[in-house]
Amino acid sequence: MELSFTPEDRAFQDEVRAFLAANLTPALARGQALTPSVFSEPEISGPWQRVLHARGWVAPAWSTQYGGTGWSPAQRWIFETECARAGAPSLSPMGVRMVGPVIIGFGSDAQKAYYLPRMLSGEDYWCQGYSEPGSGSDLASLKTRAVRDGDHYVVNGTKIWTTHAHHANRMFALVRTADTPRKQEGISFLLIDMKLPGITIRPIKTIGGDHEVNQVFFDDVRVPVSDLVGEENKGWTYGKYLLEFERGGGMTAARLRARFDHVARLAHSEQTGRAIDDPDIARRLAELDVDIDTLDMIELRITSDLQTGQNPGAVSSLLKLRGSEIQQAMTRLGVDVIGYDALYWEPMRPLYALNEPAGIPEDELTIVPDYLNRRAYTIFGGTSEVQRDIIAKNMLGL
Repeated sequence: MELSFTPEDRAFQDEVRAFLAANLTPALARGQALTPSVFSEPEISGPWQRVLHARGWVAPAWSTQYGGTGWSPAQRWIFETECARAGAPSLSPMGVRMVGPVIIGFGSDAQKAYYLPRMLSGEDYWCQGYSEPGSGSDLASLKTRAVRDGDHYVVNGTKIWTTHAHHANRMFALVRTADTPRKQEGISFLLIDMKLPGITIRPIKTIGGDHEVNQVFFDDVRVPVSDLVGEENKGWTYGKYLLEFERGGGMTAARLRARFDHVARLAHSEQTGRAIDDPDIARRLAELDVDIDTLDMIELRITSDLQTGQNPGAVSSLLKLRGSEIQQAMTRLGVDVIGYDALYWEPMRPLYALNEPAGIPEDELTIVPDYLNRRAYTIFGGTSEVQRDIIAKNMLGL
């Protein structure tokens, strides 16, 4: 893989920078900066997605056949890096990055024609129906059941930790459609309209003070059979394919680098009493600097594979594992950098809509909520223990 930029790449970088300067408003950048949850609220990400959609830049990893950009790996890296540096809102990954590739790879022509354009425009906002009470890491033990009744499946059960279900109008879900000796063989992949009768959403407030996740209940919900992706009882295959994109289909190093720069600026500031003068903090900053560069190189390798039509494969587990660990190390360091200011707690959400000045500087407001929210990074999307098992079996042959 060629790591040096060509003249064409440099010209593209200038194009992206000019686009961001012309279209990224201070209000959107501030909204992203003051968002401590997994990804931005729709009131922040939605306007930015519309701007990207008008330019045709919503889906860097999709082929041009389906409305993607057709960019090279270098161009994707440039785009993600420049967006992170500028503080552009992060789009919800549930649609374009996760279920989109599944529909492209396994969906019917009708599903592609209907869902993909709505995904790009933001008309459909997706959530993920995987985890259940008692079925987290052991996802194949899920019990939400879909029973065929003519042209519909009747769905009963519950999903939990469903991020942004309270915003979503669509869910992609794994449901049980058969009882088989091998439990993975009786699962199907459904696309569910969240406005169907029988769906109830119960909010869950996280330890960081944010309402990101929910429990979703299904009581005799009738889902058209036309919203089954691929074959009945083959959903486990599609679900694992999607998880590879969730764990390694995007670029997190650029966003991590932006967060690192923020913590480093605080560490060097008089505001924190020059925390960088503490040898322990200086050492941890240096270690994170190297870790992020290493993660960046792994992501570039995967981006190159994606460009040739491959899915990320087992290396996505390596990205998920290291990305989660770096996230948590970064937030621990952030708390130590701001010192006693970490004792301050702002209960109001969203942070970018506070009516009065907070009790600490605005650039410290997300440090503690970030720290608390990111305790879940080594759990959601597959625990670190699960990722190590995948790496051991599929990469090391153990």
